[in-house]
Amino acid sequence: MLNKKAKRIPSSAATAFRVAAFTLANSKSALGAYYQRMRGKLGAPKAITATAHKLARLVYSMFKHGSQYVDEGQD
Repeated sequence: MLNKKAKRIPSSAATAFRVAAFTLANSKSALGAYYQRMRGKLGAPKAITATAHKLARLVYSMFKHGSQYVDEGQD
């Protein structure tokens, strides 16, 4: 059982992915375009979380399969 006085803190990986997602706001990449689409639909805070989740899935896939990321461009 968790102590009620214990303070929950976000993981450092989640924070790093959110910061990376926020930096994509003005990027001319496919991930930047994804962030901009999500910001139009959901608003900035949820768009940052959605983009961070997408980044985390990409990083996991790259580590698992040993592949490299290829940027498809903004189009």
